[in-house]
Amino acid sequence: MTPTSLALVLAAAVIHASWNLLAKRIGGGAGFVWIVAVIATIVYTPINFALDTFSGMTWNATTLLFLLGSGVLQTLYFVTLQRGYKVGDLSLVYPLARGTGPLFATLGAILLLGERPTPLALAGAVLIVGGVFAMSFTGLRSGVSVRWAVGYGLLTGLFIAGYTLWDKVAVSTLAIPPVLLDTATALVRSVLLLPLALHRWPEVTALWRGHARGLIAVAFLSSLSYILVLFVLQTTPVSYVAPLREVSILIGTVMGARLLAEGHLRSRLIAASAIVAGVIAIALG
Repeated sequence: MTPTSLALVLAAAVIHASWNLLAKRIGGGAGFVWIVAVIATIVYTPINFALDTFSGMTWNATTLLFLLGSGVLQTLYFVTLQRGYKVGDLSLVYPLARGTGPLFATLGAILLLGERPTPLALAGAVLIVGGVFAMSFTGLRSGVSVRWAVGYGLLTGLFIAGYTLWDKVAVSTLAIPPVLLDTATALVRSVLLLPLALHRWPEVTALWRGHARGLIAVAFLSSLSYILVLFVLQTTPVSYVAPLREVSILIGTVMGARLLAEGHLRSRLIAASAIVAGVIAIALG
């Protein structure tokens, strides 16, 4: 991995943890996801025209399928993540989702894309699994019911792996521009969730009235963080990029424990450190 790619992934990790903190504070659910998708579409569509991404694309049934499929997978990811935040702490759900995501993505890259990580990378996968279980055990010992939070965290990890592998093919094999791909997924999310948003319109309007600035920030930052990752995925294997971006786990854990007063900082930092150690091992492997 080049120094530039490394810097982009690390920057994406910081941005990702930051917008998740904002999302946890705002709350919301499906209505929140819809508003963010609409704002992201509005903000990034002019950027696509400025960068002239449309003319650089080969438009056919395959590219349209990948644009649509990415939107569906990211819709499932966003909705599942928000459900997790409704029932569990940021410092529990976020590490579970982000820690298992690269593990599943690495396994998928081996099975589907023919990537071959080293024994060091496989050892890193074991560390991630151990850290995930330790993170879950921390919540169980505290007497807090975490079954649903853990379930949503793991399911979110599966969706992270799914859209990462899907988007890797989109940007590297099909040469879909990263900004265009992310904008298209936001548009698909806004269309898919429109009926639900209309059904819960009072909730949607209340969210906008109370958190307009936060929603705009989440929309801009969530897209920006993933666009940076997509640029790196154009030339770098999934088994390197997916784990490395999860340095955000430590950032998210500290934010949740300190800024949201969720507690259990020491034990969760130990577990999160094991996850990050596994991430580093995968990246080096």
